[in-house]
Amino acid sequence: MKRSFIREILESIDEETISFAGGLPNEKLFPLEDLKNATKKVLENPKIYQYTISNGINELRELIANRYTKEGFPTSKENILITTGSQQAMYILAKYFQNKDITIEEPSYLGAMNIFRLNGLNMQGVKLLNNGVDINDFKNSFNKTKLTYLIPDFQNPKATTYSEEKRAQVANIIESQNGILIEDSPYSELFFEKKEKSISSRLPKNSFHLGSFSKTLAPSFRIGWIRADEELLKPLMIIKESIDLHSCGVSQYILCEYLKDEKRYENHLQNIRDDYKQKATYFSEQLKQIIPEFEHELPKGGMFLYGNLKGVDSFALVQKCLEKKVVYVPGNQFYIDKIPNGEIRFNYTHSSFEEIKRGLELIKSCL
Repeated sequence: MKRSFIREILESIDEETISFAGGLPNEKLFPLEDLKNATKKVLENPKIYQYTISNGINELRELIANRYTKEGFPTSKENILITTGSQQAMYILAKYFQNKDITIEEPSYLGAMNIFRLNGLNMQGVKLLNNGVDINDFKNSFNKTKLTYLIPDFQNPKATTYSEEKRAQVANIIESQNGILIEDSPYSELFFEKKEKSISSRLPKNSFHLGSFSKTLAPSFRIGWIRADEELLKPLMIIKESIDLHSCGVSQYILCEYLKDEKRYENHLQNIRDDYKQKATYFSEQLKQIIPEFEHELPKGGMFLYGNLKGVDSFALVQKCLEKKVVYVPGNQFYIDKIPNGEIRFNYTHSSFEEIKRGLELIKSCL
């Protein structure tokens, strides 16, 4: 096992470094006043400091379940397990499926890959195209593994969004094999034009849908969840209780108070979408001007822009960039075998317009 390249980078840089590395939200968009008011209100209640139930407080699970139901995916609080961020959700699932074979996109999320390695899952990579996985490769792999981990909405790292046709094809393959889908969905609310229907909604008995408030509200709350059939959640509860008994109760109560006003949360989400769309467009425009050889597509949402500097070792390049105090994540970190390539993942949400332009100019000077 090795530590996450991204976490190591975040620890080694200083305030002068322009970072396009971590998937950090823009803290200027955190709804500070509303969160402060919600916090003041709940802190007066002594019960919030007490132990709570392992699967999460009922009110929060109901609020999350209602959002699924309103989107056409019937869900009750019994279908929701609150976790300490979606990273813990993945760990619980990896522990449950320990030592099994699993089909994943390639490239894929580094944090998930590390968890799978730690729990002995044998990852089978399937090429990720611009509209989702290569369906023939996916079918061949899934027929053997019967288990898959996918990020269909603004994928990390590639920012790919699965087409409606590809979602249906994937769902049909999983259903035909009576297999299991782990659908990671931290970015689905960060769409620029429209929200796509989850693959899990087509497979309510054969899926685990993972969500989080880290990208939409505040990472520091460390509150995520798993949405699944009640029978599928039961064995996960045993693993959850062996890890931490329950996720932070104070965070859950604050979130409950804040989420009671649904319109307020929706307005906040729209502010994020508008800001991130502007940033993504600007980042892409600056790339075309400053590093025109970087091949990429404008994302449709999420937090990342991904592309390729053909003929360049992006891992070697980032070492030079660190000296100039600018950093990104080289694409080889998102592959099972980590073979050097020219691919790069940029985060555009956390930097200012000035930092974006300056950071890309510094990378160009290193090239």
